[in-house]
Amino acid sequence: MTLRICLAGATGWAGSELARGIAACADLQLVAAVSRKNAGRVLGDVLGDARLAGSVHASAADAMAAEPCDVFVEYTKPVSAKANILTALAHGAHVVVATSGLTTEDYAEIDEIARQKQRGVLACGNFALTAVLLQRFAEAAAKHLPNWEIIDYGSATKADVPSGTVRELVTRMSKVRKPDVTIAPDKANGPGEARGATMEGIQVHSVRLPGHVLGVDVVFGMPDQTLVLRHNAGSTARPYVDGGLLAIRKVSGLVGLHRGLDKVLDL
Repeated sequence: MTLRICLAGATGWAGSELARGIAACADLQLVAAVSRKNAGRVLGDVLGDARLAGSVHASAADAMAAEPCDVFVEYTKPVSAKANILTALAHGAHVVVATSGLTTEDYAEIDEIARQKQRGVLACGNFALTAVLLQRFAEAAAKHLPNWEIIDYGSATKADVPSGTVRELVTRMSKVRKPDVTIAPDKANGPGEARGATMEGIQVHSVRLPGHVLGVDVVFGMPDQTLVLRHNAGSTARPYVDGGLLAIRKVSGLVGLHRGLDKVLDL
């Protein structure tokens, strides 16, 4: 059976690479795309790939009304992501979420509606296998090491802080245990902000500078020893394609919201 896909953000940096990846798969068909700037055009003409014959629409609602799909992939911006996801669920589609910046409250609402509709939502802060493994290794380390903080690296133009990868990591690690914070922000000698933001009991520091794309350090400390788990992304979107394709193929086997690509990996 061929899965029919609608991709929101299909002309973006990562979305366009995923669109080409979908076009190369015999079991997937990209039937529609969402991009306000290129609405009314054929996606293949926009991306220079004749395999992509789906039309581009100005909104998720327009795309879903014109071309029913099995899986909706959200790869736009935080400001539009939640509305797009809820629109897709309302139209009976399963959803893969690649957009960062959604809050815990957003995900709770999405989960409730997905369960009402008996549809799956797979939200992945990062589709790269190295990032998925970092999350799993960090959860394992947190069971044994009581002190840690997270450093989140992003480009100078990345406005959401922290990244979706780190938001997901924070949620997952906090469920293992809350770290022992040695110096709480309100006890610091100096600006408490220098200790970073406290998210679900974890100190998170977001760096936004030229030269970075996406990176995460989880720094664990014990007397006279430290452990640093690090994931760094390169300058292309290619590492995210295989994980995105896997998520598209697997999301229909889920009901409700599930966070992390490892939920559909045999790890």
